[in-house]
Amino acid sequence: MTKTVNHWIGGKTVEGTSGQYGPVTDPATGAVTTQVALASVEEVDAAVVAAKAAYATWGTSSLAQRTAVLFRYRALLDAHRDDIAALITAEHGKVHSDALGEVARGLEIVELACGITTQLKGELSTQVSNRVDVSSIRQSLGVVAGITPFNFPAMVPMWMFPLAIACGNTFVLKPSEKDPSAANLLAELASEAGLPDGVLNVVHGDKVAVDALLAHPDVAAVSFVGSTPIARYIHATASANGKRVQALGGAKNHMLVLPDADLDAAADAAVSAAYGSAGERCMAISAVVAVGAIGDELVAKIRERAEKIKIGPGNDPTSEMGPLITAAHRDKVASYVTGAAAQGAEVVLDGTGHTVEGFEDGHWIGLSLLDKVSTDSDAYQDEIFGPVLCVLRVESYEDGVALMNASPFGNGTAIFTRDGGAARRFQLEIQAGMVGVNVPIPVPVGYHSFGGWKDSLFGDHHIYGNDGVHFYTRGKVTTTRWPDPADAPAGVDLGFPRNH
Repeated sequence: MTKTVNHWIGGKTVEGTSGQYGPVTDPATGAVTTQVALASVEEVDAAVVAAKAAYATWGTSSLAQRTAVLFRYRALLDAHRDDIAALITAEHGKVHSDALGEVARGLEIVELACGITTQLKGELSTQVSNRVDVSSIRQSLGVVAGITPFNFPAMVPMWMFPLAIACGNTFVLKPSEKDPSAANLLAELASEAGLPDGVLNVVHGDKVAVDALLAHPDVAAVSFVGSTPIARYIHATASANGKRVQALGGAKNHMLVLPDADLDAAADAAVSAAYGSAGERCMAISAVVAVGAIGDELVAKIRERAEKIKIGPGNDPTSEMGPLITAAHRDKVASYVTGAAAQGAEVVLDGTGHTVEGFEDGHWIGLSLLDKVSTDSDAYQDEIFGPVLCVLRVESYEDGVALMNASPFGNGTAIFTRDGGAARRFQLEIQAGMVGVNVPIPVPVGYHSFGGWKDSLFGDHHIYGNDGVHFYTRGKVTTTRWPDPADAPAGVDLGFPRNH
């Protein structure tokens, strides 16, 4: 009998009642291993009702109570790293080391939430006028929701709900229906840590569940990570319904390699950043921009390294790259490679025919490297979200920056150079939200915020860090004036001497 992943509502597993289920496959074998219940509007409402009821007490709980739960939660997550990673590998396909890295990055935000006390401190100005003081505080919003993607089924949820609940909110998570099990385990461990029932809820589903959250009058804010078209839709729809929104979209991340760069280091970085996690990440480097005469040597070095990457099942310790999430996605990624030559690119490596012995039905694709790609080709214009690296050639630093700034995306970017002055100019001139200097994937640590520019972000707030705290709270300012006790009416003895 096929295993079923159900919802987590009000601190317990709740079986789906919609009668609708989605398949969950093992990407390494192509076999359907699980089905996931897809929530109806009524089931989403039940989760929001549970969260709203829990907010009545969680929203007024002390910071000491909240952080005590989070410290216990952090310890449980640490103890269950391998269990969470195994679920990620089984349903997403990424290799175990990548999955463990994902859990570690999520834990950074849990640790940030454990220290939330200092970030929720208010401010006080005394004697702004005669006997007038002004104070400002930050308070929670209520019920907030998160809609997360398939590529990081544990990390991205942990970028959201730990901070949200640390700030005093309650949370409804709608993870990807392609790899849903990690989210349930995260919720179960939170309950084991002592999180009150209803503070964290998980509802699985498709567009029906998403639209129900976007329209629900008791959901105050929505966090989203996914593709740009869906991010734009989430932002527009939730905003129209009066909600606060942070919607992180897609990317086409560029790496500028200057002629003075260490080409071995640049090639190592390009391979790891382009092909790690099978390229299924919004911070992947998908375009290398080679400046001047270094292009041929850089491409040769990238090819030499890429050809040595071992592709296989994620639970094989010798595998360095796993399969793609679905067969349909694999076919779409392959189409960009097969069409690249017709659009003027030189196909240096073609991974479209790759298979793995003994796992022939898996969603396999090899590493592809496209050189001399034009900016009007499909392989450059679109977010491929797979192990395909495009190399573009430019004559100068200025040409490279102009090419990169012309992209509609502005998520992450990197420059490889030995020149500090060039790096400084780059970080100021490039139009992207996250910049790496000799760092190919500049994902900020937890106490800084993650987010892009242009079509990579919709809304005013980046995710986690200070922006995350501000997103999940709202400010309140109180102006106070008290009469001096010495001016108390006659007959009222406060123990103060009279002024006359």
